[in-house]
Order: sequence, then C-alpha cells, then structure tokens
Amino acid sequence: MKKAVSDRNNIQGQEIMIKKGHSIVYKLGFFLLAFAVLAIVLYLPCPEPLSRGGELIPLNWDAKATLGLLLLAIVLWITEVIPFSITALMVMLLIPVFRIDSFKHVVSLGFGNQIITFFIGVLILSSAFSRSGLGKRLSYLILSVMGTRPNMVILGFLIVGASLSMWVTDMAVAAILMPLGMSILRQSGVKPMESNFGKALMISCAWGPLYGGIATPSGCGPNPLTISFLKELANIDIDFVSWMSMGLPASILMVPAGWFVITRMFPPEIERVPISRDEIKKELLEMGPFTYKERWTLVIFLITIATWIATPFIRDITAGSIALPMQGVALGGALLLFIPGIEVISWKQAQSDVDWGGIILICAGISLGMVVYNTGAARWLAWVFLGPVVQLPGILRVFAIVLSVSLLHMVFSSNTVTGTIIIPLLIALSTDLGINPWVVCAPAAFTSSLAFILVTETPTNVIPYSAGYFAIKDMANAGIVMTLVAAVCVGISILVFGGLNGVYNL
Repeated sequence: MKKAVSDRNNIQGQEIMIKKGHSIVYKLGFFLLAFAVLAIVLYLPCPEPLSRGGELIPLNWDAKATLGLLLLAIVLWITEVIPFSITALMVMLLIPVFRIDSFKHVVSLGFGNQIITFFIGVLILSSAFSRSGLGKRLSYLILSVMGTRPNMVILGFLIVGASLSMWVTDMAVAAILMPLGMSILRQSGVKPMESNFGKALMISCAWGPLYGGIATPSGCGPNPLTISFLKELANIDIDFVSWMSMGLPASILMVPAGWFVITRMFPPEIERVPISRDEIKKELLEMGPFTYKERWTLVIFLITIATWIATPFIRDITAGSIALPMQGVALGGALLLFIPGIEVISWKQAQSDVDWGGIILICAGISLGMVVYNTGAARWLAWVFLGPVVQLPGILRVFAIVLSVSLLHMVFSSNTVTGTIIIPLLIALSTDLGINPWVVCAPAAFTSSLAFILVTETPTNVIPYSAGYFAIKDMANAGIVMTLVAAVCVGISILVFGGLNGVYNL
C-alpha cells in the first residue's frame, strides 16, 4: 500500500516537473523571439518616407529602433512570459542602451509625471472604500430598492457597479459585488453553468464596473494615462468635468443597453429571487448604523468628488489665481484618511491594497509612449495603420476606433498596455490632420477599459468568472454584442455631448 502511494506521488511529482519544464521552455522561447524581432527591425534598412499631403514622413534610425523596442514589448506583453510592469521597465532601460534618449530623461518622463500622484491617491481611496465596509453597505442599500424580480436584481447590480466604479477601481467594485451575487444565487438554488440567471448576474458583476470606469478620470488606469499623454504631447488640459462631459453620458447609456443585452441573451429562468427586500433590510440592520470609519470614508469621498467637480468653476471665478490640479486633490483626499483622529485605514493596509505593479507599468508606459512619439515612430506608425480610420466622418470614425481598440485589447490583455500603445499614435495622427486630439483619443481611452469579450482581458472579468456560474464562451458571445452596442453609446456621447460643449463640431 505504501509503495503504491509512493509510486503515485513520484508520478505526480514527475508530471509537475515536466509541466514546469515545458513552461520554462515556452517562456524562454518567446523571450528570445521578442529579442529576435527587435534584431530584425534593427537590421532592416529604414523604409522610404511616407508622402502624405505633399509632406514626407520619414522613419529614421532612432524611430526605427524605438519601433523595434515597441514590438519587443508587444511580444512580451501578449505572451506574458514576464510581468507587464517588468517588460515596461526593461524597455525603458533599453532606450538609453540604444542611445535613443538619455536614461535620466527617460526616467523623468514617466516617474516624474504628476499623474502618478493621482493614481496613487485614487487607489488609496479605493482601499478605504472597501476596508471600511462602505461599499458593501451602499450595495445593499441600492439592492433594497430594486425588488426581487431577477431582471431588476441584474439591473441593480449594473447600476451599483457603474456608480461605484466611477470613483473606485473596477477590480475593487467587482470584488465587492461578486460575494453579494453568489449569496443571492445560492439562496435562489440555481446551478452553476446551467442557470441563465446565474450567468447574467455574474457577468453583470463585471460589466457594471466596466461601464462606470469610463465615466470619470478616477475610474481606471487608462484614464489618467490618456490625460497625461494629452497634456505632454498635445498641450491639452483635460479636467474632471471635461472628461465627465463625454464619459458619464456614455456610461449612463451603457447601463440600460447592457441590461437589455444580458437579459435577452440569458433570460432568467426563475420569476422571483428568494431573498426579499425585508431580508436585505435585515442584513442592513445587522450591519448596524454607519461606523466611525464608514462615516469618515464617506465624508472624505464626498469632499474629494465635490472638489474635483468644482475645480474648473473655482478656476474661472478666480481668473486662474486658484488652480487645484485633480492630481493634488486625489492625493489630498487620500492623505486625509491617515490624519490622527480620523485614521480610516493603516498605511500597512493601504500598502497591501495599492497595485504598485500597476503604478510601475503606468510610469514606464508613459516613458515608452513619450519616446515613441518624440522620435517620430508614432507619427509614422499611425499613418500606416490608423490613417484611414481617423479620416472617417463622424460616427463612423468613433465606431471604427472603438472596434479597433477592442480588438487590440483582446491581444494585449491589459487596459494600461492598450492605452500606452494606441494613445500616442492617435495624438500624432490627429495633430497632422488638424483634428482635436481629445475627440479622437476619447473613444480610444474609453474602450481601453471596456473589456467585454474575453475573461482574461482584465481582472474585473476574472473575479466573477472564478465563481463558476458562466463559461468563457458565455461572456464572449454576449461580449461581442456588447462591444458593438458600446461603440454606438460612445459614439452618441461624443457626437452629441461633445457637440454641446464645443469639443466636437456636429
């Protein structure tokens, strides 16, 4: 008996070692392939300059080398043989190695950018929102209003997800909603993978946060990244209200549209959810009154949001003498959480919740994007691949950009990576064509975080998928439809609301 167990353990150990060996070979192979692609690009002669409107657009050696480094990064990002942030740091280090730019300047482009303070502040605020219990309480409050019909519960989850993720990171909101959804499904007695209600509710735990993530600059990583690129490359300042003027309407339009898509593709098989409004209210009663930490978290959130929204009006009233950068407001709100007498969270808790890898990726990504733009590689690449898309009229342009970025997102599997690559290209192209870069970049920025099709595109999708109620193909089928619907919603928002505030000429 002991010998049989020992033999079985040996076999299992050998299988693990074989799998590990295959994994190492796979990673090493693609790692070497990435550098082979770089070598090929460096070896090839510079192509003939492009002729556009009587102007020549060359690709010199620096631009070609930068393009090679970008392709190296893309191979490593797609294959994920090393972490996203490590790839970005490695490319940032290789830029001065090839004498494209100095190391000091490359570091200052990314790690010296003020948008990083905004990202840190938002992530710390998200940590307080989750740890204080405020997110769970607000979710219960909204669900207590929606009733017990499955369709209304799904709508409630979409509304909660979209509302919270305007101010809290998408992933944190999905992590709040998923346990609540699982609790409702278990009480409903539905079976994983077999229940349409289970599929619809769990997918809504991902889609709701994705909708809200585009509404404000604090919604997700690509938003501050886009703002930074527009400031540095096009000298365009996008404040909180300017972003919301087009992002919020698109987000609002997607909630009912997404609800229609989900409930039609997965019509719930039950008429009522066993949990009643009274039971939800009982849960709220058991939570007791707002705790000290919840109250302070809510107050600080409201102060931060109000300041963000009021900033442009304060600037106009004071003729620019008082300017509150949204980065400083975010960081200030985060710092209030640690003041003696408030102390909503500890620094240790904030450290563990903040995605430091994401911050590094954004810093290094900004450096790479800036170098791609400054060397002229972005301009050349944009004309080759995106020229026809950007020159389309009106709604067709927005629709084409959304679909193009959606396809790229499936390849890169990262919101920030997608934004890092696509935004500098669009800025270069729109500048050449005399188009407002914000109008062209807005649909791309929004779509960088709208990952509806593949589960693996974002952790926001992975969290509800891990509950086991829907298959990858379920999200893919619904996600293809939602991507097309989202393109229409974004297009309407940019054309109508961008036209009303003078950004887009209808």
